[in-house]
Amino acid sequence: MPTLPTLAALAADLDAGRTSARKLVDQCLAAIQDPNGEGARAFVRVDAAAAIAAAEAMDALRKANAAPSAFAGIPVSIKDLFDIKGQVTRAGSRALDDNPPAEADAAAVARLRRAGFVVIGRTNMTEFAYSGIGINPHYGTPKSTWQRDVGHVPGGSSAGAAVSVADGMAHGALGTDTGGSCRIPAAFNGVVGFKPTQARVPLDGAVPLSPTLDSIGPLARSVQCCATLDAVLADQPLTTLQSRPVRGMRLAVPTTVALDDLDDAVAQAFERALETLSRAGAWIERIAVPEFLDVAPMSAKGGFTAAESFAWHRYLIVANGDVYDPRVRDRIIRGETQSAADYIDLINARKSLVARATQRLSPYDAIVLPTTANTPPKIADLADDKAFTKANLLALRNCTLINMIDGCAISLPCHRDGEVPVGLMLAGSAGTDQRIFELAAGMESLIRG
Repeated sequence: MPTLPTLAALAADLDAGRTSARKLVDQCLAAIQDPNGEGARAFVRVDAAAAIAAAEAMDALRKANAAPSAFAGIPVSIKDLFDIKGQVTRAGSRALDDNPPAEADAAAVARLRRAGFVVIGRTNMTEFAYSGIGINPHYGTPKSTWQRDVGHVPGGSSAGAAVSVADGMAHGALGTDTGGSCRIPAAFNGVVGFKPTQARVPLDGAVPLSPTLDSIGPLARSVQCCATLDAVLADQPLTTLQSRPVRGMRLAVPTTVALDDLDDAVAQAFERALETLSRAGAWIERIAVPEFLDVAPMSAKGGFTAAESFAWHRYLIVANGDVYDPRVRDRIIRGETQSAADYIDLINARKSLVARATQRLSPYDAIVLPTTANTPPKIADLADDKAFTKANLLALRNCTLINMIDGCAISLPCHRDGEVPVGLMLAGSAGTDQRIFELAAGMESLIRG
């Protein structure tokens, strides 16, 4: 697969007149429409006419030296969880088909448009964002970039988002991350995915899964690409990222939970990346993080996700429960068994967890762990519910640790060309987003070997 351009490269080409927004949109539309590609499964709606009109408008503004940003005219995809004015937001489901069109863009979509990014279409996802696998029985399942002829899951819930970026159908993607939904599909498709500190980007106009844990982040082709999109989403100035040198980085590898039951390919790629970083001068310490042992018991009754999703879905399930993916519906319904006392206990337990984990990690620049414990499973192997549940838990586990401690994290590809995709996750406590970006930029090229 040819190397696809970064946002910075595209911005430079637009500025120099080597390309135009209209050409970029036409190229993305051609990739989506390729009968041999994944466009029909990666997208649930393609806004060709609107994208062309927006691109031509950005070309006219650039010619008049009035482009809203250097990135104006670059096509991006939007996860089907977000409101787009005039469209029905279905969240990867059929249960919302009768909803009225959105009256306004979601806050995150509006910020992307304000910077001049062109919305190319809505990407497929796990129904209501409730799994880390990416299978969707309503709209089909886009295949991971790995062994397309075999068919592996794309990761979820931002499944189509990752595939759209990896396949050149968009040059960046808007996703969400409640327990890994940006990072897992990034890892399974060899791209970069970022989960910000939750408070960094407003959730307005996005269908909720768990308001306690939901966050909004980008998927793209490089750390700088994700940093650019994150700055737009967080309404912060657009700047060039200053990477930190690897020499002198203080990195901790949590030995509690995060390294359990790794697929061989994940363990090998991760250890190779650590050795590379160590040789380059990073100071790496393997540490116990006993706080991570608290996460699974907190989720024993479904945790925040089941409780909060049930509160949102309880009437919709009565009305349209028969059209839900049964695997999604069953997980939502678990929230019905939680009492108010259970939920209050969860809130208090998480508050303690965040405080203790933040203190534990404070001596280090970041922690480093595999993004997922598994490589992308074959779609055909997950027809069995037990196999699906096992794969889903392995995909979500490490990412969920970071959401539960209110952290921020980025997934970087750490496999070599020709190997199964594997993600390395760099994570920090709340508010350390800029540091995580700088560290990730410093190690990005090294860990791909």
